[in-house]
Amino acid sequence: MHLRRRKHGATAIAAVGGALLLAACSSSGSPSSSSTSSALSGTLNGSGSTFQLVYQQAAISAFKSLQSGMTVNYAGVGSGTGRTNLAAGTVNFAGSDSPIPSTDLPLFKGKTVLYFPVVIGPITMAYNLPTLTKPLQLTPAVISDIFQAKVTKWNAPEIAAINPGVTLPSIPITLAVRSDSSGTTANFSLFLVDSSPSTWKLGTGSTISWPSTAHAGSGNSGVAQVVKSTAGAIGYVDYSTAKASGLTFASVKNKDGNYVAPSVAGASASAAGVTVNPDLTFHAVWGTGATAYPITYQSWDLVYAKQPNANDAKLLKAYLGYLLGDGQKLLPALNYAPLPSSIDSSAVAQLSKITG
Repeated sequence: MHLRRRKHGATAIAAVGGALLLAACSSSGSPSSSSTSSALSGTLNGSGSTFQLVYQQAAISAFKSLQSGMTVNYAGVGSGTGRTNLAAGTVNFAGSDSPIPSTDLPLFKGKTVLYFPVVIGPITMAYNLPTLTKPLQLTPAVISDIFQAKVTKWNAPEIAAINPGVTLPSIPITLAVRSDSSGTTANFSLFLVDSSPSTWKLGTGSTISWPSTAHAGSGNSGVAQVVKSTAGAIGYVDYSTAKASGLTFASVKNKDGNYVAPSVAGASASAAGVTVNPDLTFHAVWGTGATAYPITYQSWDLVYAKQPNANDAKLLKAYLGYLLGDGQKLLPALNYAPLPSSIDSSAVAQLSKITG
């Protein structure tokens, strides 16, 4: 398969400044307050999920005002590369939007990996159709057919039938997909497996064998750039990046039969009823509820339970404690959804499992 690659573009969110001020001024008795009460010194390196990137950038900046002796670095290189980096010991934590695939478990050599959920958000069906006068509506079955190149023109009867009164252009559909190993891809494809099991044939995973005509971009911002620069394009892009890029996105029919536009509230509604495993893994796609946005996903920071020394353990507890505490207040302004309180509490309790 040949996919045309596009350069990874930087994501900018204007609300970051105000969100940082909120975090810096917060003084609640949250996990972050207690975990940063004593001065710490050292460096943490993380990499992985581009879905987390804007949150990590904002949180790192705000956290620096609490722990000036600590340096935290995060590279948005995709969930798959982040997990590989953690396995290789080149980072202290990995951002990942999906659990470690069973085929990759041997890379971790039997070490216990802890999952700390940190953020939830929608995956948009972002498109470039400037002639439309109102937002597009899409069903899971039609999305499935579009991304398998079974529906290849925008005025196809399958799309027209669910968009009455909309004049659709007779131009080809261009698929915008990820070129890297991606948790966004894993969750988008999991949504199609769950919502359209009889029609979706490409499976689920961090990489998918997309139709050969697809255009690929690195990271969420790379896919956003493909959509923005290509008339007739549609791609799966996280909500924060889609908003920052000025993209238009569809309302998607949810499990209850309602067309719902992506939003922070819709993501929270989808995540409210998830089943959480003992290791804090779960998935929020195809959730129930009248207002639930159906392509909602989650992201974790993965760390080893046993750290090489006590200082690294203290640094990780402090920073993860901040992400799970006052850092959660940053999320709505950045177009992410905070964790449900029950999941957040379980993650905070798990901090004690990190030892040096």
